[in-house]
Amino acid sequence: IEEPEELQESLVDKRLESERENAFEPFSLVAHRVNYILPFTYSDRVNKRAYADTKYGDELRKEEAEFQISFKVPMNYDDLLFDGDGLFFGMTLKSFWQVYTGDASRPFRETNYRPELFYFTPTSWQPLGGSTWLGFGIEHESNGQRQELSRSWNRVYTNLTFAKDNFVASIQPWWRIPEDEKTFPNDPKGDDNPDIEDYMGHFELTSAYKWDDYELTFLGRENFKTHKGYAEIGLLFPIWGKVRGYAQYSTGYGKSLIDYDHNQQRIGVG
Repeated sequence: IEEPEELQESLVDKRLESERENAFEPFSLVAHRVNYILPFTYSDRVNKRAYADTKYGDELRKEEAEFQISFKVPMNYDDLLFDGDGLFFGMTLKSFWQVYTGDASRPFRETNYRPELFYFTPTSWQPLGGSTWLGFGIEHESNGQRQELSRSWNRVYTNLTFAKDNFVASIQPWWRIPEDEKTFPNDPKGDDNPDIEDYMGHFELTSAYKWDDYELTFLGRENFKTHKGYAEIGLLFPIWGKVRGYAQYSTGYGKSLIDYDHNQQRIGVG
């Protein structure tokens, strides 16, 4: 018997309910963004230009491994301002490993670190019979590299999420916190990438749709002035038990921070 539409739980409702049950258990971590391991990825254009001054720049291969670890920790046990709201610390680590480049000692080409502090609350707005949430946050993202390879930026963002049944979508516009200009090229202080918004845009759009044991995801960014952006499609599929496979295709600028101004297409599976 199907429940009345207004009583059906969305994907987000079910996830939040599970998080509330497990978030304060000892030694437990709550997933934030998608966690995955892609033992094999392929790029049609390797960004050798960024590594021209390194000892392995010419040896980089189009094939590499990629993985992402993302979790969040609740900062409050009881409601803060509204029923069901929460303050969280989140951390996302995404790494690219040249595991197939034996001649260059298989280096980790790039690792991006993305800590953030954000607040989320449900709202009473129910368009199309769905549920909505409003969020605000501040985040830092960097790759921890030395001067000529260093990339970083800081952002303040707001987030609006809509969910209905097996569909969820969110839009997250941001404002980049300004930084001082460098006084010389390898200055350890100052802006590593003053033109990053030309390629990474001013917002991020994400969505997901689940049917049976499959889940299709989308992530997109765009700068409407420069017409540069990024699109990523992912498919989660069952393998065995709680283990799921993940296939991903991406195109555009900003797959990683070192590649923020590099246009490429990538596929990966894991």
